[in-house]
Amino acid sequence: MTTMTRSVTLNDGTTIPRVALGTYRLNGLRGVDAMLSAVRAGYRMLDSAVNYDNEGAVGEAVRRSGVPRDEIVVTSKLPGRRHAYEEAVDTVHESLYRTRLDHIDLYLIHWPNPSVDRFVEAYGALVDLQRDGLIRSVGVSNFLPEHLTRVIEATGVTPAVNQIELHPYFPQAEAVALHERLGIRTEAWSPIGRAGAVLNEPVVRRIAEEHQVSPVQVILRWHLQRGVVPLPRSTNPHRQRENLDVFSFALEPDEIVRITALARVHGRLNDADPATHEEM
Repeated sequence: MTTMTRSVTLNDGTTIPRVALGTYRLNGLRGVDAMLSAVRAGYRMLDSAVNYDNEGAVGEAVRRSGVPRDEIVVTSKLPGRRHAYEEAVDTVHESLYRTRLDHIDLYLIHWPNPSVDRFVEAYGALVDLQRDGLIRSVGVSNFLPEHLTRVIEATGVTPAVNQIELHPYFPQAEAVALHERLGIRTEAWSPIGRAGAVLNEPVVRRIAEEHQVSPVQVILRWHLQRGVVPLPRSTNPHRQRENLDVFSFALEPDEIVRITALARVHGRLNDADPATHEEM
């Protein structure tokens, strides 16, 4: 079995863990408790966003964890309503005030919102804030090839990551390949997809039985071996530990092919096509 490191290096020289905790709907005290449980289980990357309304909980979890700040990667995302340059700058400062941290490790543009067409302006603001030391790494989320081309050409800075919808029903092979060519790390939101459906797929269950692991672990390992950083969300301590326990086994090449073959023509969860979908 090929040994896999537990972190990856981004194109700007920073490192992030291979598995992150998604924090959508982890709010308030219960959110802090869930994040603390995850950090105790070994998570070192917390993925948040302004629109999740939980940046304060993320910062509180980081402080309560007892883990040195430089060992935890905190991600946040810029909402569509704040794409104007000065608004983007103010929003990042507000993220710092809410988290009570002196920097955000990874800041993404949440959606390109192409009809508004100010995502290039927003990206330029994030690049400037990176140069000021308030952001360690700059990235994007839900960007299509044409969106990536525009921000790279405008700023000369290639995004460190592109966080996209990616799961067995929507494996995004072309996007993953493009990101690899450009030096962009792919992150997967909703990495299990519709969990009840994907986890009950006969091929997934057979592979799990063969490796004596859970179906969730099979899917997460599928992501890792494709070079993708998955962001599973769980509040259950046992499942949090299980989601991290994906480095002691490896899938065979044909198993990866069989899982990828679950792709569906209309595999998106909610038809959220970045060419048309907008989130303010």
